[in-house]
Amino acid sequence: MESLTLTFEMTAVLCLLGLTVFLFVSEIVRIDLAAVVVMVLLGGLSYLPSLNNLADVSTLFSGFSSNAVMSIIAVMIIGAGLDKTGLMSKVAALILKRGGTTEGRIIPIVSSVVGVISSFMQNVGAAALFLPVISRISARTEIPMSRLLMPMGFCAILGGTITMVGSSPLILLNDLLIASNETLAPEQRMEPFGLFSVTPVGLMLVATGVLYFVIFGRWVLPTQRNRGADAGSARSMQSFVENTYGLRADLFEVRVPEGSILLGHTLADLMVAHHMYILGTSYRGHKVIAPMADTTIETPARLAVLGLRRVVEEEFAKPYGLEIMRQLDVFADDFSSTQSGVAEVVIPPGSSIIGQSPIDLRLRQTHGLSLLAIHRGEDTLSHVETEDHVATHIGQVPLQAGDTAVVHVQWDRLTRLKSDKDFVVVTSDFPQEELRPHKVGWALVFFLLALSLILFTDVRLSLCLLAGATGIILSRVLSIDEAYEAVSWSTVFLLASLIPLGQAVQKTGTANWIAAHVLILLDGWPLWALQAGLAVLATAFTLVMSNVGATVLLVPLAVSIAVSAGGDPAIFALTVAISTSNSFLIPTHQVNALIMGPAGYRVIDFVKSGGIMTVLFLVVSMTGLTLFF
Repeated sequence: MESLTLTFEMTAVLCLLGLTVFLFVSEIVRIDLAAVVVMVLLGGLSYLPSLNNLADVSTLFSGFSSNAVMSIIAVMIIGAGLDKTGLMSKVAALILKRGGTTEGRIIPIVSSVVGVISSFMQNVGAAALFLPVISRISARTEIPMSRLLMPMGFCAILGGTITMVGSSPLILLNDLLIASNETLAPEQRMEPFGLFSVTPVGLMLVATGVLYFVIFGRWVLPTQRNRGADAGSARSMQSFVENTYGLRADLFEVRVPEGSILLGHTLADLMVAHHMYILGTSYRGHKVIAPMADTTIETPARLAVLGLRRVVEEEFAKPYGLEIMRQLDVFADDFSSTQSGVAEVVIPPGSSIIGQSPIDLRLRQTHGLSLLAIHRGEDTLSHVETEDHVATHIGQVPLQAGDTAVVHVQWDRLTRLKSDKDFVVVTSDFPQEELRPHKVGWALVFFLLALSLILFTDVRLSLCLLAGATGIILSRVLSIDEAYEAVSWSTVFLLASLIPLGQAVQKTGTANWIAAHVLILLDGWPLWALQAGLAVLATAFTLVMSNVGATVLLVPLAVSIAVSAGGDPAIFALTVAISTSNSFLIPTHQVNALIMGPAGYRVIDFVKSGGIMTVLFLVVSMTGLTLFF
């Protein structure tokens, strides 16, 4: 292949590429700021007389309105809307229920599900939708998000290779083949690929990604402190009660069998008799958190019980023939740190409830407060009997000004309590979000609308997703301010600022120059080596420019090489389209940029984990293409 002449503009672009890689790897400045710096330099250099074709300054900021960036903004809003209804929390609870709470079991479940979902929708969309799920799982299991997000993100990218609509390069491939057929002899013309032609290769890649993190995750995954709003913000119920008030207690889920002798007893009777708290009941699917004290027990039922392990096991469960579950099951979601916890509420002077007892006030029924203790002066009154405290029926104790009520409460109820002048909410470090479960129908309608438009129409991807996002805002699943807050603007600036550099790589001929020199080196190699060389070249190109741009540039070259070498041009073209998904080394891919902030990743984390994944991708994809094509 004829070599192109290296121009001054190409040299400038190569220098900017080198600077970008240096800034990303060294992290002298934040990665999103580094991308903005490179964009500004690109625009500034374009005003020099000898570099006026480097970039079109009038469209320098067009990346901010690009299809990819607008799609990411829209899918973040859709994901936030689904999370606001509590739907993603339920998905997280289901995963934990089926898969347990260990990293080795959560990773394959989440990664496999996201991989399959991304086979029929854009991989960044699948990753963004599961971002809240990972956040909830991380908060409940105390597994850092950095241990979960990278496997999920990598498998979202890999899942795009399962079908011909899973990624933009594969969607484009058939059109590129048809265009290339015009230059080929009739016997060399290529047939378009079917929807599931690449499925065997894609499934091999997803399985490789899952196994990679399950087997080697303990060594290659970083452990950063969570940055998400949910992570670590809520105090542990047991540790807080014990450390502050000396009340040792654990939370148990107890199963009451059919026909138990507890049938007909009230919760108040049991709490007073056994010095414990019953914080929740579940009977035939009807679950009540903070039930009224005079609630009678029906069987079979589940109870959420807070108390000393010895008391709950020996004095409550064993005599009544009850079963203590190994971990929270029915109540797992309700008593996770993201949903509820222990709070301190002070009774201020002038409060209308002074002199009344908690039973008189029906605190559980009116405010959702399960009273654990009353701290008065230097004394702490509670149901639980310890070495330092005598058990007291605190429900009958008249409240006084200055009393600190230690309560277990759902965070949404505590948020509403802050507006009640009879109480002063002291606790501040809790998730102060108002869930809107009554809006779940609207959220699902507009999510499915966006998905249907993507799958069954030719409407532009960003417009499909923005239609769904706009519907979620108009239906008041999210307010417009909440929609703005849902967008990770660092991700937006990172991607939008890199787009002009990718365009410059292609426009100035730098990409052609690199490709030509690499292909000259491959001249005379056997077919399998040529195919592997194209895969490596496509992998390198997709790190510095869009995977669509890399595909459009390299597919015609791959067809020409195959024809010259006597190979199958369709397979060579497919090799390029699949290899442009091999983007794990640095966070330039949309999915990698999306997960970088919430997990607190550094570029070196991608180099470490993504380097091995890049090699595995090349080996497995080449093996799959050889076996099935």
